[in-house]
Parts: sequence; structure tokens; C-alpha cells
Amino acid sequence: MEKQKTSDREKIIVRTSIIGIGANILLVIFKTIVGLAANSIAVVLDAVNNLSDVLSSIITIIGTKLAGKKPDKDHPYGHGRAEYMSQLIVAGIILYAGITSGVESAKKIISPEIPDYSAISLIVIGVAVFVKLGLGLYVKAMGKWAGSGTLEASGTDALFDSIISASVFASAVIFILTGVSLEAYVGLIIAVFIIKSGVEMIKDAVDDMLGRRPDAELTKALKKEINSAEGVRGVYDLIVHNYGPQRYLASVHVEVCDSMTADEIDQMTRQIQRTVFEKHNVIMTAVGIYSVSTGDGEKKQMRSQLRKLVMSHEGVMQFHGFFIDEKSKSMSFDIVIDFAADREKIYQDILREVQQQYPDYQVMITLDNDMSD
Repeated sequence: MEKQKTSDREKIIVRTSIIGIGANILLVIFKTIVGLAANSIAVVLDAVNNLSDVLSSIITIIGTKLAGKKPDKDHPYGHGRAEYMSQLIVAGIILYAGITSGVESAKKIISPEIPDYSAISLIVIGVAVFVKLGLGLYVKAMGKWAGSGTLEASGTDALFDSIISASVFASAVIFILTGVSLEAYVGLIIAVFIIKSGVEMIKDAVDDMLGRRPDAELTKALKKEINSAEGVRGVYDLIVHNYGPQRYLASVHVEVCDSMTADEIDQMTRQIQRTVFEKHNVIMTAVGIYSVSTGDGEKKQMRSQLRKLVMSHEGVMQFHGFFIDEKSKSMSFDIVIDFAADREKIYQDILREVQQQYPDYQVMITLDNDMSD
């Protein structure tokens, strides 16, 4: 079933990209002819922008094909991140097109040339507006359905292109009616839009390659699902690894009663792994266990006091994993501190206060990162 879904996704991305290539090639041809005939730098640069879209679609197809390769010994997690690399290349092409457009527009501002529009020119430019608008909406919708950041970016870029083409059309109408040429200035505006789009795409691709924070909707759904499993009393330390669009591996810690047997814990963890994969398409690689004392009143009281002490510090988000060993006189627990706070100072303050309150115990505190919502 998963293989079929992946295959359908790849087909959607390739088919949508091919449609985009065909539409953009036609736009490049017509806009280039119109731009050269009318001596319009804005129309020519708009054609160049469409040419970059053609290259972007080709790279999207290549990246999708590479990402679809099966896991092997050197890449046991698959090749899904190849899509992020293709997105980075696409962004580079768009950025280059934007910079080139900006340079050419600046030259035309310094040495202006008078355009010569015809009725056919206006018709071609007007049709291009609606073609790019329709293409942008279609590509973005398909990208969202397939979970392809590259395809969604291409759709957004196409929608920007429709605005750009509309600006070119407006400048042509203004020139015909008033004789005022805004060609070079519109070209400069086009260049700014293209550069902005390229920079944003680069940021998105780099964030994905570095490992961005997982989607809050997904992590909240996972925590809710795991917390509903029989025997689970708390869900912590959820870490989600992204190995390409819609390819997730995850690990988590759950709190359970200390009276649970090994068989019960094994059954619980297997159920969590199966349910999470079936409902959310996420592979749970590990389900760690935190034991919660249910019979010792003194331990419960210590846990309650420690929670109150720890959570009184501004910036502390979680206290969990409390464990105490009376034989070795040691206690341990985990805390999560906001990235925006002075994490090291807060950690040391808590460690000192806990040690002062319980001088007979060896205190071990693990400083966890805020990995998910």
C-alpha cells in the first residue's frame, strides 16, 4: 500500500511538471517573439523567467526520480532528501534569472529604448496572464496533494509570474495610451520578485536539509495517538526525522506504571508502532519507557515537590522521567527549557536548588531539547 502511494505521488509530480514544461515552452516562444518585435525588455525578461520555470520543472522530475530510488546499503533510509537538493538547484536557477533580469533592466533605465507594441502583442501578453494563473493554481494544488515542496514552490512561482505578466500588460497599455514607457522599471520589479522567490526557496531547501522543526499538526496528532494507548500515562521526547517528503522516522518516551510487566510493555509498544504507522505513515523506531512509581507515597511526594520547584523557573517547559533509587541514593529526571531562554544558567540554578533540598542524594538532570510541539 505504501509502495503504491509513493508510486502515485511520483506520477503526479512528473505529470504536473511535464504539463508545466509544455505550457512554459509555449510562453517562452511567444513572449520572445513579441518582446523582440516590440523592442520590449520587460516582455523579454518575462520570457526568460518562463525559461527558468522550464529548467525548474526538468530538475523537479530528475529530483523526484532520484528520491524514488529504493534504499541500499549506503543509503539505508532511502534517497528522499534528493528532492531537497533538486529544490536547492531550482532556487539557484531562479535566483540567477532574477539577478540577470535586474542587471538588464538597470541597463535599460540608464539607456532607455522606446517599445513598439501591436494589438497581437497585447493579446499574447494578456493570454499569458491567464495561462500562468491557471498553471500556478494547478501546480500548487498538485504539490500540496503530493506533499512536494518543490512542486508547491513552482506553483507559487507561477502565480507570481501571472502578476508579473499582468504588470507587463499594464505597462504596455499605459505606453499606448500615454506614451510613457515604464518598461525598464517594470523589468526591475520583475527581477525583485524573481530574486525574492529564489531566496525563499533556498531558505526552505536548506532548512529541510539541515533538519527543520517537524510540523506541529503532525507531532500533536502523534502525541495524541500515543497517549491514547492503554498503559501510557505521558508522552515525552518525541523526535521526528525527515528523510524526504512524507518519509518520517520517529522515537518517543512514554511514562508507564512501575507495576507493568515486560509482556505488557512489549504489547503496548508494538501496538503504538503499528497504530502510528497505519494512521500517520510514521515509523516509530523506538519507544522508550519512563517508570512512574505507584505504590511509594514518599516518592510521589518528592516527585510533586521537584516538579513544583523545577516549573517555578521561567523558561522551563517540561519536567518528566523522574526516577529515584533508594539503594544508591540517586535521583534523575529530564527537563525541557525554551531555546529562547538562558538554558545553561537555568539548568545550573535548578541543579543547585535540587541538590540543596536533597543533599543526601546524587542528582542527575538531563537537559532535553524542545524537539516538537
